[in-house]
Amino acid sequence: MRALIVDDERLARKELMKLLEDHPMIEVVGEAANADEATQLVNDLNPDLLFLDIQMPGKTGFQLLEELDAVPLVVFTTAYDEFAIKAFEVNALDYLLKPIQPERLLETVSKLAEKERAKIAAIRGPEKKLGLNDQVFVKDGDRCWFVSLSNVRLFESDGNYIKVYFDANRPMIHKSLNALDEKLDERAFFRASRKHIVNLSWVEGIEPWFNGGLMVKLRGGDKVEVSRRQAAKFKDMMSL
Repeated sequence: MRALIVDDERLARKELMKLLEDHPMIEVVGEAANADEATQLVNDLNPDLLFLDIQMPGKTGFQLLEELDAVPLVVFTTAYDEFAIKAFEVNALDYLLKPIQPERLLETVSKLAEKERAKIAAIRGPEKKLGLNDQVFVKDGDRCWFVSLSNVRLFESDGNYIKVYFDANRPMIHKSLNALDEKLDERAFFRASRKHIVNLSWVEGIEPWFNGGLMVKLRGGDKVEVSRRQAAKFKDMMSL
C-alpha cells in the first residue's frame, strides 16, 4: 500500500517512517508538513493511505479531508486523544497516539492487511467451487491419480484423512471433510453426514432408515446413511 505521511513535526515523520520499515506491505511515497502540501501530493501521487496528524499550523487534518475529492484510507496520528470520536466519525481506519508504539502500529497494519484482503476478495468474487467437470490430483504414498470428480462417487472421513472412492480405488488423502465440503459444488456433492460426502449423480436408490434418516444406495453397490439432520435437505435436493 502506498502511503503519505502528513505531520508538521519533521522528527515525528521520520520516526514513523522508521517504524514502517518493519512493515514492507506499506511503502511511504511522500511526506508533507501541512495540509496544503498534502493536498498537492495526494493529487499527484494518489496514495492508498494517509498517516495524518490532526493539529497542524493552518488547516487541521479534518479540514484537509474535507477538501479532497477522493479520500484514501486514513490513520490519524496525534498527541491528543480528545479527537478520537471525531476521527471515527469521518471513518478513519485507526487512531494512533504519539509517541507511536511499535505494537500499536502492528495492530493498525493488521487492520490494513485485513481490509486489503477483503478488497481483493471482492474484486475476485466468490471462489469457484469444484464441480463434476473438474479434475483433481490425488496422491497416496507412491501412487498418484488425476481424477475427474464425475468419477468420484464418495468421500469418507477416516480420522485425519479422507478416503476417496473412484473406480476400484480408495486412496487416502490428508484433509478434513469440513475443508473439502467448502470447496465442492453443493449442487453436485452432498454432505450426507459427519463422515460422508456423496456424488449426487451416483445416487441409484433411497430408503427410509432409522430415526428419520435415509439410506442411499450408489451405483456400484456402496451404501451411505444420511443423518436425520440432513435427510430433509436431501429430499428437497433430489425432488422436483
